[in-house]
Amino acid sequence: MVKVSILYPNKPGSRFDADYYVNTHMPLAERLLGPAVKALSVEIGVSGGAPDQPAPFAAICGITCESVEAFAGAFMPHMAELQGDIPNYTDIEPVIQISEIALPRGLKPAGGIEDRGSLRHG
Repeated sequence: MVKVSILYPNKPGSRFDADYYVNTHMPLAERLLGPAVKALSVEIGVSGGAPDQPAPFAAICGITCESVEAFAGAFMPHMAELQGDIPNYTDIEPVIQISEIALPRGLKPAGGIEDRGSLRHG
């Protein structure tokens, strides 16, 4: 399993419309990406490590898929539409990372993701 993380760095003077992102953009993404999406989460930044610090990210989206190929196969046909919607909710350029989900034995994964039973290194 892989997780596609889409991070929106919180920059002074930037704009991020969390309501639009959660209630309009994410349902669009879920509909377009279809069954390739095994789990989806959105986090809206509240604060940094201390309550009086700004959040380092305005938002973080996590999309879990079976593989990089499954994500790419679902995303590429709809890339223009999804990226074209970005100006409707932010002027922040997102940072994207694709990671393999790795869990130590016995740790239950979040969101019903199947445990592979081992932690992979390198």
